[in-house]
Amino acid sequence: MANTASAKKAVRSQGRKTDVNRNRRTMVKTNLRGVEDAITKGDKAAAQIALKSAEPAMMRAVTKGVFHKNTASRKISRLSKRVKSMN
Repeated sequence: MANTASAKKAVRSQGRKTDVNRNRRTMVKTNLRGVEDAITKGDKAAAQIALKSAEPAMMRAVTKGVFHKNTASRKISRLSKRVKSMN
């Protein structure tokens, strides 16, 4: 348990940041799931649209420190490769 006033304040601000980051991570996962669903259904047009919305969301999370840059690049690269290879 935090003893000093500054430690108590740090715990409070950590909680707020955790909530914000959790929401950002959830939004990114939702966007990625949309791309995955479109790929599974075989709908290339929907997959391309979903990928166009997922990519900026993922990079926004990178700038906010939720994900590492290489992780986001790897995920986007693999998804775009799968979308391109669809018939």
